[in-house]
Amino acid sequence: MKNLIGKIGGFILGAITFLTMFKLIILNNTSPNDELAPGIVLLCAIFIGLLFAFIGSKIQNHLTNK
Repeated sequence: MKNLIGKIGGFILGAITFLTMFKLIILNNTSPNDELAPGIVLLCAIFIGLLFAFIGSKIQNHLTNK
């Protein structure tokens, strides 16, 4: 389980960061009459989370190898 901490932490951090920034930047500047595709937002959050999980895994591997 110790080897998954970087991946899980990175995924959670990436997904939450993307959704928070999306809320602050996009949703606050969009009128309520506009329709947004929630599926695209969810897919972007998953992909950004996977990117952060990859980065977290690389950081964890680099720190444990020293």
